[in-house]
Amino acid sequence: MVFRQFFAPLCVAAALSTAPALAQSAVDLDRVTDGLEFPWAVAFLPDGGYLVTERDGRVIHVAGNGDKRPVSGGPDVYASGQGGLLDVVLSPDFETDRTVFMTFSDRSSGGVGTSVYRGQLMGESGSYELQNGETIFQANNLGGGGRHFGSRLAFAPDGNLFMTLGDRGDRPSAQDTDNHAGSVLRLTPDGDPAPGNPFLNVEGVQPEIWSIGHRNPQSAAINPASGVLWTVEHGARGGDEINIPEAGKNYGWPVISYGRHYSGFRIGEGTSKSGMEQPIYYWDPSIAPSGMAFVTSDKYPDWQGDLLVGALRGTHLAKLELNGPEVTSEEKLLDDLGERIRDVRQGPDGFIYVLTDSDDGQLIRLTPR
Repeated sequence: MVFRQFFAPLCVAAALSTAPALAQSAVDLDRVTDGLEFPWAVAFLPDGGYLVTERDGRVIHVAGNGDKRPVSGGPDVYASGQGGLLDVVLSPDFETDRTVFMTFSDRSSGGVGTSVYRGQLMGESGSYELQNGETIFQANNLGGGGRHFGSRLAFAPDGNLFMTLGDRGDRPSAQDTDNHAGSVLRLTPDGDPAPGNPFLNVEGVQPEIWSIGHRNPQSAAINPASGVLWTVEHGARGGDEINIPEAGKNYGWPVISYGRHYSGFRIGEGTSKSGMEQPIYYWDPSIAPSGMAFVTSDKYPDWQGDLLVGALRGTHLAKLELNGPEVTSEEKLLDDLGERIRDVRQGPDGFIYVLTDSDDGQLIRLTPR
C-alpha cells in the first residue's frame, strides 16, 4: 500500500545548547561529540567507540568520552559535490577479522563513480589505522558531475553485501542494465557478484545487479523482522520512496515517479506502469532522506518495530510505524533541532544515534527519560 506523507503531532522536539544533555518529552539528546566535518556515516566498535566517515575523505575514531582522533589509511577519495567518503560498516565477524567496508566516490579515466573499499582496523583506541586496504569493487556508474552516488551498504543474513547506487544525474542510466547506475547490487565480501543474483550469466546485464530503476538511494537496512533489505531513495521535487527491493525487479525511475522535475514538469509516464514496482511509501513534498534504522531495542518500548529515517531537507527524524511491510503512520521528531540528519543507527548498546550534516557535525545519542 502507498501512503502520502502526513504530519502527526510531535512526540520529540529539541534544540541543542551548550549543555551536555537536554531534556525532552521522551528522550534526552546527549551530544557524544561535535566538530565533525560533514559526517556521513557511523559504525560502532566493540570497545565502545565509533568510526565516523567525513565526506571529504577522513575517517575519525570517536572514543566513548567523545575524544576524536583521525584514523590513518583509507581509500583515495575524490570529493566533489555529493561525492566523497560515504558509508561505513563493519564485517559481521569484525571482532576476529577486524575488517571494515566503506563506499566512496572514485575517480578513473572514464569519470567518477562509486566504489567499495575494504581494510582492517588495527592498533588501539587513539591510534587506529587501516591496513591492507584495497578497492574490492568499482561500479561503472561513471559521470562528470557531483550528484547521486548513493551509497549505503548492508550485510544480509547470508553474509553477502548489498550496495545502493545513484544514477549520477543521468536519469536513463537507471534503466540501463549494462550500467550499475541507479541500482541495488549484491556482492560477496570480496566484491564479486553474489551467488544467486538474478542476472548471473545474462547477456547485457551487469551480474552484480539485484534491482534497477532507483534514483539515489541513501538509506539501506536489513529489516530484522523479515531479514530482507529495505531502501529509501531521493526523489526529485517530491517522490522520495521506501522500497523493499526484490531480485530482478524494476522500481521505475525515471519512467514512473511520484515526484516532478525541479522545473515542475511531469517525470516520465506517470506514477505507474506494468512491469514496474510501486514503493511501499512515498513523500511529497520531499524530505531528502538519508540513513535509516529499525528499532528493536527495549530502551524505546513505544518505538519497537518502528522505522527511523533521517531527513536532510526536512531537518528532522521521521518515525514510521509499521504493520509488516506497510507504513501505518508517521511522526516528525527532532525538527526543532534544525539540523540535517545524515545518518541514524541503533547501536549495540540499544541506543539510537544520529549524525548531523554540517561543517560542525554532531554525533548525538537519544537517551530515553
